Amino acid sequence: MARPLWEYPTNVLLGFGETIKGNVEIHRFLAENGYPELAALSSAIRGSEEAFEILFKTHPELAALDSAIDNQPQAYLWLKKFNLEFYIIFADACRKKPDALAWLTNNNQELFLRLANIIYDFRENQIFDYHKKNF
Repeated sequence: MARPLWEYPTNVLLGFGETIKGNVEIHRFLAENGYPELAALSSAIRGSEEAFEILFKTHPELAALDSAIDNQPQAYLWLKKFNLEFYIIFADACRKKPDALAWLTNNNQELFLRLANIIYDFRENQIFDYHKKNF
């Protein structure tokens, strides 16, 4: 399992947020400088089946997070089984669920609020392929 998201350096997580917006240079930097799992997560969130498959094999918790962001019940069950409650909260925040947003706010997780907003904004401006593989 990769290190938990909250253990990454702030600047790396800020860069991850920029990759969701489509910043190819930062995506390449993450992929080539010790954070390929974050580059793959970004690509999976942006709809890459290839990136999802890589995560599923190498970092299943991040594949589950991607699927939970897509509101897939099996992913939520998997995250719960492995006590990854923060990922559940973050996935819910990415879909603007009030309880999750409140939890992040009350626990001083402004960076994750920012990331959730970036992911929400990206998703709201996309047309999704509902044939995307389930977790």
